[in-house]
Amino acid sequence: MAEGTSGRRRFSDKWGKHELDVLAVLSSAFPQWLTSRQIAQRVKAYADSYGELADQAAKAAFAKQFQRDRAKLAAMGIAIESRQPEYSSKSEGQDFASYRLQLGDEPRIRLMFEAEDMPVLAAANYLARSMSISSEPDQAQVAARTSRTTPRVPQTPIPGLGLDSIAPGLGTQHIPDTLVKVIDSRRFAATIDVDGEHLNVAYTDSDDLAMFVLEHPGATIVSPQEAVDAYHRRLHAASQFTLADESASPVSASVVSPAISRDISEPGDPESIKAQNKKNGSAFQTGSEVDRRLRLMLFLSAHLGEEFSMGELAERFIGKPKNDDELKKFVNIIHKDINTLTTVSDDGEMAGSQFFDIDWPLLDAEGIVSATNSLGLERLAGISPQYLSMLTASVSYLAHSPLLPDKQRAQAEDLYERLRQHVSPGQTPWLSLTGYELEPRSFSVVKRAINTDSLLDMEYTDGTGRTRRKLVAPSKIFIDEGVYYAAVYTDVGSAAPKDKKAYVSKDKTIDKANGKPRTWQVLRLARIEKAELVKPTKKIDVPNMPVSELRKWSFDNGTEAVFITDQRELPFIKTLSGATVEQCGAGEKVHLTVSSDSWFVAFCIAHARHITAVAPETLRTMIIARAERELSISENK
Repeated sequence: MAEGTSGRRRFSDKWGKHELDVLAVLSSAFPQWLTSRQIAQRVKAYADSYGELADQAAKAAFAKQFQRDRAKLAAMGIAIESRQPEYSSKSEGQDFASYRLQLGDEPRIRLMFEAEDMPVLAAANYLARSMSISSEPDQAQVAARTSRTTPRVPQTPIPGLGLDSIAPGLGTQHIPDTLVKVIDSRRFAATIDVDGEHLNVAYTDSDDLAMFVLEHPGATIVSPQEAVDAYHRRLHAASQFTLADESASPVSASVVSPAISRDISEPGDPESIKAQNKKNGSAFQTGSEVDRRLRLMLFLSAHLGEEFSMGELAERFIGKPKNDDELKKFVNIIHKDINTLTTVSDDGEMAGSQFFDIDWPLLDAEGIVSATNSLGLERLAGISPQYLSMLTASVSYLAHSPLLPDKQRAQAEDLYERLRQHVSPGQTPWLSLTGYELEPRSFSVVKRAINTDSLLDMEYTDGTGRTRRKLVAPSKIFIDEGVYYAAVYTDVGSAAPKDKKAYVSKDKTIDKANGKPRTWQVLRLARIEKAELVKPTKKIDVPNMPVSELRKWSFDNGTEAVFITDQRELPFIKTLSGATVEQCGAGEKVHLTVSSDSWFVAFCIAHARHITAVAPETLRTMIIARAERELSISENK
């Protein structure tokens, strides 16, 4: 029995595979329950360290190590359920639960994925797992609320390994850094009821979530309770707004809004989101030896009798080798993994990790792996119906958001059509990331025109509802009041192909508002019905025009609004296109032109914890009325 110099028991794991041994012991015993003592006796590393659990020190050390191993397996998608043993005179003071592997409780769905599906599937898995993890209750709080006498329940696994077992290579895919940044910045998840449908929403903070709810009339927060309480605090604060002084100081600074523009070669995120938690792009893509062996074990269990070359397994579970030497190295690693998975401990009474039999002559002669005689672990391979629903929602969301390149979005759409056939109608828990739920269909083509210095032949709906066609040079995409806008340059006649010249705008009259020719047009992306790229006959010299200037031109009938904050340098001020900011006491006074009164109402309520006063009185009255209405609706539910 191993002990450290301090007298505390030291865990002995000579071969570094005790998690695999735990899995082998529980799977070979299924459906029987094993007590802590039986597990400690059968897993060699435990037996070496804790013996027969003859004293309290051994029991405590074993319990701590076993729970760590149990959590590790759960994080890989393998759940171990527990129950309290019944007391009897033969229990010899045993005061631990009994355990067994959670197998066969629900059907697993197995699908065939193509190589081109892998990048999209990895991104969707990252999003789905982020939602699953961020919506979990805090474990410390759960533990505090649970009585020691409460029967234990199955430890919920974090899904992912079951998918990895039928889509090998998932863990070696690169997930775009921009996608990781956006997902990681939305660190929380809430369930929102929108017209009777439940929507899982990932959000950055309570202000962010409140804005989402207020922009979806009739929406209410279902869970968690902390999010409901935070929303109500904002409603109460908004109902107490005072009237702001509308006078403007000559000393003020303009807010420069970010935009996708021809002026930058690598367009940035249109919302300029900075990740709060910087995580590695490979997060959730497990990479340790034990993790790799678990994935390999499940993959072979799910494909008993099938033949795989060592090179194929190496590329799927380690990555694409750069050269022949690296391929040899990867193959040797896989060979070592297979040896580990088929090793039985020297002591015949101790269970080892022999999950299946390997056709060794075939492996030695031709380098082909074929496994048989699984311990029933193939039942873990595949996707659970619940996780498939979340994964399907993630794929659908990525197909309709600006978070993936156009080619991958098209692949996501194709993958969604295949996945939805395996999901029952009404069972998909649709999800959204705040700020990305309403991307117009034309976003991609307009962005592509900007990136490639192309002209755009567009059909759009004007203010009267008529459909028009025009050839333009898109210059910028910016977000204002939660809506995507495109600024297009219309004086493109000199660069228009002959067959497109009829669609060039010839309006060069002077705009009375600014005294300049009408060579710019600002329109909502949602109004563009059709659009296609057109190669210009020569390079177009599109003048640079600040978003704040373009915004003034487009808001002929806007409302001049003011609000006062209790602090300076608040981050949400930086999202307000064309606003001017001046110091006001301990905070700031913000002046802006509002095109949508309802947007301003939602904005002020969502940020009510830092806003003390608003103007004009008409908007203040609307804000208070909306806040009181939302509170009354919540109280009646």
